Amino acid sequence: MQSFLDRSPDADLDKLVRELAARRNGGRRRSLRLKAWRFTVISAYVMKRAIDIVGSGLGMLILSPVFLAIAIAVRLSSPGPVIFSQIRVGRYGRHFKFYKFRSMRQDAEALKENLKSQNESKDGVIFKMKDDPRITKVGRFIRHASLDELPQLWNVFIGDMSLVGPRPPVPSEVREYTLEDRKRLDVIPGITCLWQVNGRSDIPFNEQVRLDKEYILTPGVWKDFKILLKTIPAIISGKGAY
Repeated sequence: MQSFLDRSPDADLDKLVRELAARRNGGRRRSLRLKAWRFTVISAYVMKRAIDIVGSGLGMLILSPVFLAIAIAVRLSSPGPVIFSQIRVGRYGRHFKFYKFRSMRQDAEALKENLKSQNESKDGVIFKMKDDPRITKVGRFIRHASLDELPQLWNVFIGDMSLVGPRPPVPSEVREYTLEDRKRLDVIPGITCLWQVNGRSDIPFNEQVRLDKEYILTPGVWKDFKILLKTIPAIISGKGAY
C-alpha cells in the first residue's frame, strides 16, 4: 500500500481539481434543471392566464344579450339586487368577491340557519338541498342551466378565478377543512372543474376533494380544454344542478 509520504503532491492536487470540477458540474446541472422547471411553470401559468383573459373577454362580449335578459328576469322575479356577491377563498387562502346572478330570496342567508337541519350533504361541510325553499322560480331555471354562474367570467377576467379549477369555497367551509382538504387552495379556483362535469352537487364532498387534488397533480392546457368541452353536456343534462 502506498504510504502518505510516497504520495505525489501533484496527484493529490489533480484529485482535488477533479472533485471540484465534478461538484461544479453537478451544481450547474441542478441549476439548469431548476431553471427549466421554473420556465415550464411560468410558461404554463402565462398560457393559462392568456386563455382565461381571451376566453372570459369573448364570453362576456358574445353573451352580453343573455346577461341582459337574465338581469331583467331576476329583477322582475323578486325584490333585491340582480347580482349576488359573496366572499370566497381563492389561491393560498386569499379572499375575493365572487359574483353570481341572484337565484335566491334576498333574505336567503338569514333563512339558512333554520334549514341547516335539512342539509342533504352527508359530511356537513357544504350545504345542499334539492328543494331549497329560498330559490326563486327564475333562480331555479338559471341554476339548472348554470346561467347564474356567468358573472364569474368577470372574476376570471380580473384574475381572481380561472376558467378551469377547483370551485372557490366560502370561508366557513374552509374552517372545516382538514390539512389534506386545504390542498384545494394551492391553485387558482375556477368556474368549472372535474367534479362539476361528473355530477356536480351529486358528488359527495370527499370525492370533490379527491377529484380536485387529481386535477392539481396533473395540470395542463389540454386537460383544461377537455374539461371545458365536457362542461357543455354537463350543463345540458342538468345532472346535480340544485
